[in-house]
Amino acid sequence: MLQRPRAEDEVVVGGLPTTCMDQEEIADWMIARCQANIIGGRQDLPPVILSSNGQGIALLGSDPAYDAAMMAADMIHADGMSVVKASRLLTRRPIRGRSCTTDLFEDVAARASAAGLGFYFLGSTEDQNRRAVEAVKSRYPGLRITGRHHGFFGPEDDAALCAEIVASGADVLWVALGKPKQEIWCHRNQDRLRGLGCIKTCGGLYSYLALDVPRAPLAMRKAGFEWLYRFLKEPTRLGHRYLVTNTVSAWRMLRRSHG
Repeated sequence: MLQRPRAEDEVVVGGLPTTCMDQEEIADWMIARCQANIIGGRQDLPPVILSSNGQGIALLGSDPAYDAAMMAADMIHADGMSVVKASRLLTRRPIRGRSCTTDLFEDVAARASAAGLGFYFLGSTEDQNRRAVEAVKSRYPGLRITGRHHGFFGPEDDAALCAEIVASGADVLWVALGKPKQEIWCHRNQDRLRGLGCIKTCGGLYSYLALDVPRAPLAMRKAGFEWLYRFLKEPTRLGHRYLVTNTVSAWRMLRRSHG
């Protein structure tokens, strides 16, 4: 089995052990992990790959199940630029680059299409999920889409749903249930999903793929101000959230970052 990235290539930012790998390195690792799993007969426990940003760090301590899921993750990557900047200021081994999940998806999809791998899309509404998958099919015609399912189900449905996902022959499962539900769900069902190559949470990814929410201009994304673009678009909905989460996460990054 392909091993997870070594702990030596991690730093702790805001209390979360976070990989120092950049976006391309993570995409390469995910593809290699899926290919190794196929060679091994699809018997391995799939790694759970979660993301860290201001919201995720601020949620720590709010739910023991969420905390347990984050600490049990096989990889946590820097989805937020604030996490990257904190690693540069507060640790000896800075994260090599931001890996925004929306952009990471494109890198993984391009590689998976070339390698003949398959994706399963879980989460969001039925309509948005369908439109997101249609957009992916159009953009990556060589990519195998093994299945999809909306995000409106309960714990009683987990066993049957996981069996369906595994039977589909998916290599990467994308889970868009929103924080902290998606992290808790992945942790609870990791063993039921044995046979997949990777499990990756993706939050609001489908809203971007379905073109329901516009991306920030590239210059703003590179500078780490995508959050500001989103706030300017939806100040009423996001104002309180950003005020609270940014304050809490900044304090935790100052107090709980090392490595």
